[in-house]
Amino acid sequence: MPTQIYLILALAILAETVGTSALQASQQFTRLWPSVLVVVAYAISFYLLSITLNVLPVGIVYAIWSGLGIVFIALIGFLVFKQALDWPAVIGMVLILGGITVIHLFSNATPHG
Repeated sequence: MPTQIYLILALAILAETVGTSALQASQQFTRLWPSVLVVVAYAISFYLLSITLNVLPVGIVYAIWSGLGIVFIALIGFLVFKQALDWPAVIGMVLILGGITVIHLFSNATPHG
């Protein structure tokens, strides 16, 4: 079950990342299809996120979901939207990834295996 729940969480993060990227592309909801994609992607993301809450604590799920979402969106912003990332931002994201790793490897609140 732990592998399946992390796969579902990964899909929730992917949907959230797509939704947030589409939010940028929607230009404040003035473009129809990116706006539709925002709503659909967030609905999928929150549905999948709710499934993970049957197994994992909300604080752990949200820390992983939001942390990885921050890193992925920053990378998409840099690569796709040509938004700058300075060294403090990069270091902060490395620390976020470190925190997620600590939670996953060492926390008794998460299933391992």
